[in-house]
Amino acid sequence: MGARLPFTPACRRLARWWITVLDRLANGQQRATATDDFTGPTLRGKVMLVVLSTTGLALLLSAAALLFYEQRAYRHSREADLQTQADIVGQAMAAALSFKDTRAAAENLHMLRLRPQITTAAVYLSKGELFATYLRPPQQATDIPLTTGDPGFAVRGDRLELFHPIRQNDELLGWLYLRTDNDLAGRLGDYVIILLGVMAASTAAAALLTTRLQRAVTEPILRVAQVARDVMVQRDFSLRAPRTSSDEVGQLVDAFNDMLAEVAARTQALEQSNHHLSVEMAERRKAEEALRTAARKKDEFLATLAHELRNPLAPISNAAEILRRTGDQDAALRQRALDIMGRQLRQMVRLIDDLLDVSRITTGKLLLHRERVDLLRVLNDAVEIAQPMLETRRHAFEQALPPGPIYIEADATRLAQVFANLLNNAAKYTPDGGQIRLALDMDAEEVTVTVEDNGIGIPADMQRAVFDMFVQGGPPIEHGRAGLGVGLTLARQLTALHGGRIAVHSAGPQQGSAFSVTLPRCPDPQRMAPDTPARPPTEAPMPEGAGRLHVLVADDNVDFATSLAQILEGLGHQTTVVHNGEQALGIALAQAPDVVILDIGMPGLNGHEVAHELRQHPQTRDTLLVAITGWNQDSDRDRSRASGITHHLAKPVDVNQLLEILQPLADSTGKLERRPA
Repeated sequence: MGARLPFTPACRRLARWWITVLDRLANGQQRATATDDFTGPTLRGKVMLVVLSTTGLALLLSAAALLFYEQRAYRHSREADLQTQADIVGQAMAAALSFKDTRAAAENLHMLRLRPQITTAAVYLSKGELFATYLRPPQQATDIPLTTGDPGFAVRGDRLELFHPIRQNDELLGWLYLRTDNDLAGRLGDYVIILLGVMAASTAAAALLTTRLQRAVTEPILRVAQVARDVMVQRDFSLRAPRTSSDEVGQLVDAFNDMLAEVAARTQALEQSNHHLSVEMAERRKAEEALRTAARKKDEFLATLAHELRNPLAPISNAAEILRRTGDQDAALRQRALDIMGRQLRQMVRLIDDLLDVSRITTGKLLLHRERVDLLRVLNDAVEIAQPMLETRRHAFEQALPPGPIYIEADATRLAQVFANLLNNAAKYTPDGGQIRLALDMDAEEVTVTVEDNGIGIPADMQRAVFDMFVQGGPPIEHGRAGLGVGLTLARQLTALHGGRIAVHSAGPQQGSAFSVTLPRCPDPQRMAPDTPARPPTEAPMPEGAGRLHVLVADDNVDFATSLAQILEGLGHQTTVVHNGEQALGIALAQAPDVVILDIGMPGLNGHEVAHELRQHPQTRDTLLVAITGWNQDSDRDRSRASGITHHLAKPVDVNQLLEILQPLADSTGKLERRPA
């Protein structure tokens, strides 16, 4: 086969020596350092060997740099070639564009068939219209842009495109479009294959070297890392890394295991402490939230209670003023004043009774006198209680009740209170002229009474909370006399004491609502005719007196508005009475009264909104606006001032205070002489 090369034995001996050195280093046969009592190689030597194996990274970076350079060089060469071709074709195309010779332009483009790398070409007029095209199969006409693009080169996928202006004597004649295949990927692919071969060989050499070093350096460190990961995932601090050598790595393993033991002890103590703190913090947050909720509900309740008590007190005060100023000659007026006082006193008694009943139920002191009663008689009593509210709000009331008696075990008075509360709620939260329906369904075991309205409805997130204490549907200022917010709470508790249940359903805001009360039935002992609900007599309207100041009184409390108007008419003023915000705004803009007296909590537009609108119109911009309301906190007064209200008075109003406000206006206009209070 031929003579052996002279350097072959030397290469073999060098290779055997290098393998022997690596083997001795890997098996820990080198001398230990003078300062340590190790029997194996130092960590520094092992790290040095590992660093030498990273030459593969240098190869990779070199290959990346080479590929990057090749890509840039190839791109520049292709662009230079395409630019040169564009210059040549552009010069040849100038004459054809000047004379609009489509045939000459096409022939010039057809000469590009001699340049196989150009696949598509097109000529455009100066305004961007397509003039002539060239396509090398299998290119299609749809590949040609319909209009020109930005001048210069563009790379789109595997294609290199150029839009080149065609000029003659600095005049733009048109545009030339050239497209060529950008086979950079194939060219780089060849380089990548070569570089991969080099990298594979280098990697194989590095793998042989790493295999020798794996047991001595890498494996112990990997075991430490694996144990660390297991501890983090499993939260098991009893895991330990095995020690496989007595060098620096062995010391690292021992330190790591000692650290795990210390961390385990501290973690256990910290977890116990955190657990106690978490329990205490959760209890404290619950307590703080309960205190905040209780404080908020207390404030809301006190404000609402003050408002609801001022509402009946205001007409009572007005009625008392009528009695004081009216002589014995007007018996009818005195009787109406007494009727107002009686109705409003009953309203106050009802509010106080509701509060007392809730307190009795909460403390377990409410006793029911249950007996066999006719449910239809109870419903008639409830309708009689709610009838004034239904008529005041002009609701269409419908009853769908069966003809015969229906017997249940109940306290008739308390159960009538339940249905009266539901009917009053339906009347309050339904705009004037709404529809309210009372229906009864039954089977052999139970009877269900439903109160349905087409009022403001209840949002889905509020339907469970409406039975809680002091909860009302939205800000109470928007609902006028919305009550204390205990009616539904009382209804639910009284229904539960009767062994029944109460539920609510509403499709959402402005979709109405339906409250249903389900009670157990009793066998009928005998047929009993239900009572017919009595309707209270309708009061005759107060006559209007001609006055010297035109005063518009707007309040949804009919008794208060009527009685105040009677006082003002008795003093010589002319009054107009309305009971909601829309009517107040319309009449004020139409009649331009001298004074507008507003309640804040009116349905529809509240008093603040009416005042704001009146201040926007020239005929009412300077009108004297007086708020008489049950809302009398500092924030209420600030809001009245911001909306343009001149004076904010709390119910029950002092008539002399009101007259003092009106007197300067009357004096300044010369309409009304001063009268003694």
